Amino acid sequence: MFESPVIDPGKCDGCGLCVTVCHLDGLALVAGTVAIIATTECDWCADCEVVCPTGAITCPFEIVVLEC
Repeated sequence: MFESPVIDPGKCDGCGLCVTVCHLDGLALVAGTVAIIATTECDWCADCEVVCPTGAITCPFEIVVLEC
């Protein structure tokens, strides 16, 4: 099962910042709210989560990189 970023439409104010930072064009504004349109191409950069001013987008996991 593929996990995708989680969108809370109640928090989305339709600013579109997430759409502009998605380098895979996986997000779009639909009726004033962000929607995921291409989850199979998502590489989990989490840029959409970072730029969302209202916290409407969250990624359901955390990537941890350990240096050896």
